[in-house]
Amino acid sequence: MRYPDDLKTGDTIGITAPSAGIIKENKILRLENAKKNLKNLGYKCIETDNVRKDEFGRSSDAKTRAKEFMELWNNKDVKAIISAEGGDFMCEMIDNLDFEEIKKLKSTWFQGYSDNTYLSFLLTTICDIATIYGSNIKSYGMQKPGRDLLDSIKLMNGEEIEQKSFEKYEENWLEKIIKGEVSDDEEDPYAGYNLVNKVEWKNLKGEENITIKGRALGGCFDIITNIIGTKYDKISEFIEKYKDDGIVWFLEVFEMSTPQLFCNLWKMKNAGYFKYCNGIVFGRSILLREDYGIDMKKTLLDSLSSLDIPVIYDADIGHLDPTVNIINGSIIEIKSENGKGSVKNYFK
Repeated sequence: MRYPDDLKTGDTIGITAPSAGIIKENKILRLENAKKNLKNLGYKCIETDNVRKDEFGRSSDAKTRAKEFMELWNNKDVKAIISAEGGDFMCEMIDNLDFEEIKKLKSTWFQGYSDNTYLSFLLTTICDIATIYGSNIKSYGMQKPGRDLLDSIKLMNGEEIEQKSFEKYEENWLEKIIKGEVSDDEEDPYAGYNLVNKVEWKNLKGEENITIKGRALGGCFDIITNIIGTKYDKISEFIEKYKDDGIVWFLEVFEMSTPQLFCNLWKMKNAGYFKYCNGIVFGRSILLREDYGIDMKKTLLDSLSSLDIPVIYDADIGHLDPTVNIINGSIIEIKSENGKGSVKNYFK
């Protein structure tokens, strides 16, 4: 596994928009404050031209997004790249990247979540480059960045930190937007997380405690299911290469029904993704519809019990902050006991 060089004080962090861009006034203010906060931590920031553009859910056309990402990747001063936004259309940008060429170039930290799974997952599974499944740039714009955000910087600094689970997580902001209870346009640009829900990691079969260790792989489940069976699907080669470590899958659902979740897990299972799997960790789902009266627990039991591996769910991963940061491709040790959990990434 190739780990990018450590991010050091004085280094440059690049910001680009490989999916959607940032155009709303309050989001722009948050972006500016994110750059200010990173500067106060000792880093320089540069933006590509497409960060503050967006039309039809895209910051720019697919070729431009790929070009601007590669401009940062090839910039010798840029030691880390943090995505501007998630979205829905990064798949078309991927078609304009040459992963075989990227293999020959210097490696750079890439961080993002949600739609950014296309990059974080494929850079790891195709190019053998470690990436961080963590916050997009706007999160750093809150008045006082939280532990989760500072932890991602520590990981890029090369620190093998242990990340503990949080006490509470934020309310489901997307459900409130869908119901018309709040407007995304009115969000306080400097607000922190509205922590109202108790964090409780769950062990699927009621185990008193679970410890899982192996090579980390995962991201947004909605995106990973799109990759299965495409020309970018190099999972068989990846898990064979690291079979002695075993694979620890981390997955989080953005929007699915429980039957869809079941079928997508069936698809992964029959595509051979769970070969050499040491365990699976599921994050909190932001939009999971319980069709037929089937909840998350029953779905996971129905779909995964035959694998006879430990499964943790409702972990601090995903779209409901705060979250732990996971390095795709690293050796990871995840523990869950009494509703609490911890994650440690090892640079091996």
